[in-house]
Amino acid sequence: MSHGTADRDLTERLYGYLAEDEDARVCKDIPDAACNDQPKAFVAHLVALSMTKLGDSLISARLVLPWILASLGASSVFISALVPLRESLALLPQLIIAQQLRESPVRKWFWVVGSVGQALALIGMLVSVLALRGNPLGWAIVILLALFSIARGVCSVSIKDVQGKTISKTRRGRLSGIAASVAGLLSVLTALAVLFAPTVLSGSIEQGNILIFAALLGVAALLWLVAALTYAQVPEVPGATEGGGNAMIEALQSMRLLWQDKTFGSFVLTRALLVSSAFAIPYIVVMIQRSGEGSLTSLGGLMLASGIAGMVAGRFWGKWSDSASHHVMAAAAFIAVSVMAAALVLYTVAIDWLAQQWLAGLLIFVAAVAHHGARVGRKTYLVDMATQENRAQLTAVSNTVIGGVLLLGILLGALDSYAGVEAVMLTLMVLGVIAGVRALTLPNVQLDE
Repeated sequence: MSHGTADRDLTERLYGYLAEDEDARVCKDIPDAACNDQPKAFVAHLVALSMTKLGDSLISARLVLPWILASLGASSVFISALVPLRESLALLPQLIIAQQLRESPVRKWFWVVGSVGQALALIGMLVSVLALRGNPLGWAIVILLALFSIARGVCSVSIKDVQGKTISKTRRGRLSGIAASVAGLLSVLTALAVLFAPTVLSGSIEQGNILIFAALLGVAALLWLVAALTYAQVPEVPGATEGGGNAMIEALQSMRLLWQDKTFGSFVLTRALLVSSAFAIPYIVVMIQRSGEGSLTSLGGLMLASGIAGMVAGRFWGKWSDSASHHVMAAAAFIAVSVMAAALVLYTVAIDWLAQQWLAGLLIFVAAVAHHGARVGRKTYLVDMATQENRAQLTAVSNTVIGGVLLLGILLGALDSYAGVEAVMLTLMVLGVIAGVRALTLPNVQLDE
């Protein structure tokens, strides 16, 4: 048996186990030419996604980057801008990117270039952490995060299109779920290293923190580079290139889909309301920090809780999404509302309890479980709702609208300043309840027609 044949057999066995597809030939809604290569595509996607999801946890704009800036003296203005910039700038340019994507028969190279761009931005952050302090560091991190997010947008709009061409319907949700679980396991190991680092590092506390922050950024950059090399191996068949024209005109015309396609429009509105789960974690972290827990050990504990959430929740949400992704979105919304309510009660009537590391970790764990569910559910819903012809277009329209909504998250910082974090949490809870109710009314796009 040749080396290549042995590798292919191993890939097919691994695919059969992970995707629960023993004959490796469930090929719904993908080109016939891609069917035989589906095991290789599935494994390449899994490795690349696992690495980038792990990278996301190492440099989380909700958890790690705020800790870096706060520890090294940057103003709270920069901290409050992290999540809105990270989320919105990854989404807003996607209508333009989608137009360029449709003009290319093979789209995986967009993801590869975007991944390399993210790695370069992280290398810039690493240099900044070593060389700068205070507001100059804040400016550097915010600017590099903006570049990182734009590169992330290229990856986001392209991967859904490539997945739609290479991974069968009813297998995409579990792909995302397994990747989240693998990344969660690796995140747990990383969090343990951060948790115990203060006991083994010598020198000042600030020097120890800088070493940990530099290590997190350096490892994350390496993960994105290796992910780019892995994704280049995805066996993608050339696709249609119709729809050329002026990118801005095409982008504006695409927005009509929001009211012309009722299912799509309802999904986008529901997804917009689901931003409550995206913003829940950083504001719970704010409440934990205000309760008196701001040490590097506490950061490690919260990273550990978030990593365990990804490890245990990913595959569950993914498998459920392959049968009813709208129910996954609803469940995630209601769980997020519940944990926000619990955190708010503790913050207002028993703040000393919130300073208990085990309870803070539990809140972050449940919030992260909900956030994973919202992400896996809405990604699977969009990919399965779309067709090969309009998937990139629907993804870009949806992401552009949500990018604008997320940019409004900067206003939550103003609300926090004038009315307190309690007003922010109540606002997010109301949005979450409406999101859950609306998700239950969406049609099930996983049902065979």
